[in-house]
Amino acid sequence: MKWTVRILQGLLAIGFLLFGFMKVSANPMQVDAFTNVYGYGTTFMYVVGIVEIISAIGLVIGFWKKKLVPVFSGILAVVMAGAVFTHLIAGQGFGVAMMPLILLILAIIVFFGQRKVLNKEK
Repeated sequence: MKWTVRILQGLLAIGFLLFGFMKVSANPMQVDAFTNVYGYGTTFMYVVGIVEIISAIGLVIGFWKKKLVPVFSGILAVVMAGAVFTHLIAGQGFGVAMMPLILLILAIIVFFGQRKVLNKEK
């Protein structure tokens, strides 16, 4: 379980660094999606991108400071729950909402898996 959580933690960190960078760098596809499709402003896009980058960095630091992993994976789970909700409300259907749903499930697995590892170490 410990290594499964660590591998998922690393994959989430890499993915969210990239996703966050796309938002913070104002990728035209992201700007169009946030403003025209979802009805959010670019400020919200930047905030989400910064949260994703900080959480990804927190997951990387979590390889050494294990108590940080549940915090940052929990934040990412909340962000992905919002993403699933946003895709469904925008009428994009379950197919488009599948990617954030998978990331939500992975973040939840890391959250509870790391908590279980921390409880065993006590």
